[in-house]
Amino acid sequence: MTDPEESASAPTPLAPGEVGLVAPCDFVCAQSFTFRSGQTLPGFTLRYETYGELNATRDNAVLICHALSGDHHCAGVHSLQDRKPGWWNNLIGPGKAVDTTRFFVVCANVLGGCVGSSGPSSVDPATGEPYGIGFPFVTIPDMVRAQKLLLDHLGVTTLHAVIGGSMGGMQALQFAIEFPGFVRRVLAMATTARESAQAIAFNEVGRQAIMQDPDWNHGAYPKGGGPRVGLAIARMMAHITYLSDASMDRKFGRRKKNPGNGDVYNFDVQFEVESYLRHQGQSFINRFDANSYLYITRALDQFDLAAADGSLEAAFGPVQAETLVVGFTSDWLFPPEQNRAIAHALLRAGKRASYAELTTDLGHDSFLLESEELYTLVRSFLERSQAPVVDFSI
Repeated sequence: MTDPEESASAPTPLAPGEVGLVAPCDFVCAQSFTFRSGQTLPGFTLRYETYGELNATRDNAVLICHALSGDHHCAGVHSLQDRKPGWWNNLIGPGKAVDTTRFFVVCANVLGGCVGSSGPSSVDPATGEPYGIGFPFVTIPDMVRAQKLLLDHLGVTTLHAVIGGSMGGMQALQFAIEFPGFVRRVLAMATTARESAQAIAFNEVGRQAIMQDPDWNHGAYPKGGGPRVGLAIARMMAHITYLSDASMDRKFGRRKKNPGNGDVYNFDVQFEVESYLRHQGQSFINRFDANSYLYITRALDQFDLAAADGSLEAAFGPVQAETLVVGFTSDWLFPPEQNRAIAHALLRAGKRASYAELTTDLGHDSFLLESEELYTLVRSFLERSQAPVVDFSI
């Protein structure tokens, strides 16, 4: 196991409210890990980052769980030359909604990922080659159990909160079920208790784009190679589901890329929205592994909290955490009614739960964007002594 104090220097603030310079750490678990599928690994690695300090009672930790295309780098910057901040930098930092002067914030790249954590692109010690599709199938509970081992390693005795949007919200809910005495608060945003047929269908189109690319080669491809065209198309298609018609129309409309070019009888980029999607696809293939995309989207499809227990109420039976669920009006991937259903089920199960719905036209990705209303919700939920029970008309 790698000691975080040996792996990362202390963060250096760049500006008020900013975490500053951060460096990732690797948690190397040497014990055998058994997946829900029954498959095993002799050990695994999770890459993670931390911000703030763990207090003397070791109970001020906040776990951040990332979405499908996210990773461990959710705040701060990695160098003075590369100033691109973490994906939730607007939410996390000194004095921000997740205040790193009060909380010890942890974020890990999920098991099955491709940014330092064990996944299909990792080398199988038995063969010396990447696992490819020989890597064990990963579920949301597997991701959560691996992160719990990381938190144990860090000395965390209680999670003040676990927070996530989309797939991160699934992990947050699973944490409260899997480790009920360990989690005080759950904040799940833009998420669902199980994917709809439409969401599964979108994921399958993305997987087929990858697997039908001849360079996928049944998952056996060299580092830097593989089904780059298929992965780019999968990303383009998925990215559309993260937006909304209104936000795309406002940002792009029908504006032309080269309005002075009279030649429209070809298949080159003509509209700005086409250029934007192609850019999204190209940038994604430079940072994400195609096999990880297959594995993680399948984990999303298989996530169904009610499946084992027959109902959401029964599934939430073990939960002890106070829960806040946040939906967004323009989210058509995991729409507000799916988020409300989670809060309703928690209340019917006798749990402390509340629900907030934010009006926005930014689509599923609203939880990632700047919103003072969202910041206020997060801050008040984390800092109040006890979250109230909100009564719904059910």
